[in-house]
Amino acid sequence: MIRDIALLRLLQLVSPGLPIGLYSYSQGLEGAVEEQLVTNVDQAYEWIDGMQQQGLAQIDLPILARLFDAWTLKDKAAVMYWSATLMAYRETFELRAEDRQAGQALARLLVELGIDDAAFWLRRSDATFATLFSLAATRWRIPKQEAMLGYVWSWLENQVLCAVKLVPLGQVAGQRLLIALADQLPEHVDRALLVADDEIGGSAFGLALLSSRHEMQYSRLFRS
Repeated sequence: MIRDIALLRLLQLVSPGLPIGLYSYSQGLEGAVEEQLVTNVDQAYEWIDGMQQQGLAQIDLPILARLFDAWTLKDKAAVMYWSATLMAYRETFELRAEDRQAGQALARLLVELGIDDAAFWLRRSDATFATLFSLAATRWRIPKQEAMLGYVWSWLENQVLCAVKLVPLGQVAGQRLLIALADQLPEHVDRALLVADDEIGGSAFGLALLSSRHEMQYSRLFRS
């Protein structure tokens, strides 16, 4: 059972109020709405569910688990390897920029909160959000599985908030969508823990295409 203080630190780490600007990214969803591929709650469910299954469960979460282990073992070479690997999976300029900016922003915050190891990542181009998230989780003694669940919950909550603003959806519809999609998160975490190194990877061609178009979109609310 997760300890009370560790639980509070996890809630702080996944809070929308964490001052790193994650609310400013839609991760392709704004492009999907612009192209009228997501126009209602059912299509929003399909889009976000697809990103969970093809992206988070197959790429982000398995690498997050390896980053967590590397930080625990103080294996700096492994941390750098998996951070660079995760960045390599970002297929467009804006997705790479998002991960780098979020990672560097979290690094700045963690330095201010007394986690000195974060300083190395303040200006690195291969800094990712997962790299610094896993660092915080190990330093705050958050268990790995709970950290993974919190990471994917934070991503999901932001995606649903983006859908509420963009589609748009009502607040109640957004909460129903959040409940339906959150039910699958423990399964995604369990699945990610079983993924071997050579099995990491997913296919989300639509995300890459729409993200590329979003980079040149005339009018937009989100940076990605």
